[in-house]
Amino acid sequence: MLKRFIKYYLPHKRLLAAAMGAAVLSSLCSIMIPVLTRHLLSEYLPSEGGRANIKGMSWVLAAMFALVFFSAVLNYIRVRWGHVLGVRMEFDMREDIFRHIQKLSFTYFDKVKTGHIMSRISNDLNMIAEIAHHAPEDILISACMITGSFIAMFIFCWQLALVALVPLVCIVSWGIYYGGPMRQGFRKVRRKIADINSSVENSVMGIREVKAFANEDEEIDKFRQVNTSFRLAKERMYLIMANFFTVMNMMIESYFLVIVGAGAIMIGKGIINVADLVAFLLYVHFILKPLQRLVNFTEQLQQGSACFERFIEVMDIEPDIVDRPGAVCPGNVKGYIKISNLNFRYEKSPDLVIRDINMEIPAGQSVAIVGESGAGKSTIVSLVPRFYEPLSGEITIDGYNIMDLQQRFLREKIGLVQQSPFLFDTTVRENIMYGNPDADERLLYEAAKKANIYDFIMSLPEGFDSMVGERGVMLSGGQKQRISIARVFLKDPPILIFDEATSSLDSESESLIQKSMELLSKGRTTIIIAHRLSTVKNVDKIYVMRYGRIIEQGSHEELIEKDGYYKSLYMMNIF
Repeated sequence: MLKRFIKYYLPHKRLLAAAMGAAVLSSLCSIMIPVLTRHLLSEYLPSEGGRANIKGMSWVLAAMFALVFFSAVLNYIRVRWGHVLGVRMEFDMREDIFRHIQKLSFTYFDKVKTGHIMSRISNDLNMIAEIAHHAPEDILISACMITGSFIAMFIFCWQLALVALVPLVCIVSWGIYYGGPMRQGFRKVRRKIADINSSVENSVMGIREVKAFANEDEEIDKFRQVNTSFRLAKERMYLIMANFFTVMNMMIESYFLVIVGAGAIMIGKGIINVADLVAFLLYVHFILKPLQRLVNFTEQLQQGSACFERFIEVMDIEPDIVDRPGAVCPGNVKGYIKISNLNFRYEKSPDLVIRDINMEIPAGQSVAIVGESGAGKSTIVSLVPRFYEPLSGEITIDGYNIMDLQQRFLREKIGLVQQSPFLFDTTVRENIMYGNPDADERLLYEAAKKANIYDFIMSLPEGFDSMVGERGVMLSGGQKQRISIARVFLKDPPILIFDEATSSLDSESESLIQKSMELLSKGRTTIIIAHRLSTVKNVDKIYVMRYGRIIEQGSHEELIEKDGYYKSLYMMNIF
């Protein structure tokens, strides 16, 4: 894990070198101050009956002030560019994890809550950024200060220096002993934060359903359970922290007492003088500062380690669907689709969702897949763009197995209109242009007109620059659907999939969208999943599904004449 963390420093090695160089030089400046203080006290103060060396004292004091000033300049460099280093590493990590998430397959998003993903991208990376510059900086400063101080202390008086080592060993041992429990505690707290984010997101995104069913109290109870779990995890964490910091601070504050006591005894025995003891006390101060820095840093380090582990967990997940070596982009796609012996089941499903599916759709023709809910209709159209991969069997487009096509190429050739279209929280213009970001204004307006949404857009106060709200909340279902169809018009793909695009709309909206669908389908291979007769009666062929199998096929008239399952659905007003 450490190697993977270090790699994020490499693009910013100059910033790292500047911050670390400033940290080392600043530490050396601090270490020199007790040396000059000891020299001042022992060499230039007057002895009994003597005179003080004012000139010498002035030079020493001037040197000390110069060191303090130089150290302040170095600290400015360290603080400013060290934080910039952390921010840039956070930027790189956020880009990496977002790019990686974009590559993951639907199976990942089926299992992981959006709140957990958001927690990793925002909260976790903020903590990692703090660690990114504090970790090497604090460790290096502490190492320089402690090592340099002990070198000088051993030079002045090795006996007292040995005494000073004992509390240091105890402090370091205590920090190592409590490091593991603190990291585990912080890891659990981060998970609970993700649960809270997920709970809030669910409640806010479904606020209309919550209020429609008057279930505010139920949502509050659910949140209270998650929040209580978080509180207990954090209280347990603070118990561990209290034990750690109480003993640690007691040992740190006792450090002076140990040196003063041992120093007083050695002065009495003539081993050291007062100037040596003053220098030692100053060095103890310089040793305690990095120790306190490390103690405070320990909490942050454990939090950062837990966050980086969660970051690595996501980065280590491989997408289920990847391009095969040598995957191709055939060029012009006519849209001839053939499905042969197709079988599929979802990851956690013990049974096949679809089985032995065989289907042929000539280029430019339209087919409808009908059946009761749960028959497997949407599963088939999710397999065509390789959102999932079949257990067995194959799907070909113009004779090419879709497994041998580049995913990006395949999906660029397919336009998908779903029952509940997703609109981004931006303008109408940007939502339609999502189908083709390079399109010009003429194509944009033409797509809106073909989708029967142009007049409505122009009636808005800001026209195409009007905001649609989160998930298109400021628009009706029909308006959102027509914008999604305009998006597909702009994409201009040779293959279309309508997944129950009109099932939840009123008659007027259905009529407008039906006209748009018919216009959009001209000359394109079209797969329609629908529950309404008006949507499927004019297609070239209808496939009827039940329990994951195709049990009938033919035109509407042919299927009615067969007097089979399709006719029973028709008679029950399924359409």
